[in-house]
Amino acid sequence: QVQLVESGGGSVQAGGSHRLSCVSSEYKFSGRCEGWFRQAPGKEREEVAVIHSDMNIVYANSVKGRFTFSRDNSKNTLYLEMNSLESEDTAMYYCAATQTLHYSTRTGIKQCVWESGVWGQGTRVTVSS
Repeated sequence: QVQLVESGGGSVQAGGSHRLSCVSSEYKFSGRCEGWFRQAPGKEREEVAVIHSDMNIVYANSVKGRFTFSRDNSKNTLYLEMNSLESEDTAMYYCAATQTLHYSTRTGIKQCVWESGVWGQGTRVTVSS
């Protein structure tokens, strides 16, 4: 079974920085429909930073200017650099990728179908104030 593996989670003080990594030995990242999600206790899962089908990176408003999504093709690895961490960033972080697209007649663009993709098991980040 294809699997993504996140690493780098841990505890960090508010205002600090942390970097998450996501690697797969079976899935080759393509540069589109890949990204980072998170789920905080008692909350819905949310997109943090994703590359859409048009290869644009979109960040959640809550992390814009603080988080950076990057890729290393040579290592087939995704990264999430997190700076100026806040207690609200405490969550389980997941990386995901999908090759399934759905054409939206409403938007006229192909949307990534994350539910049909591959996911990691998550890495927990705890930010203490």
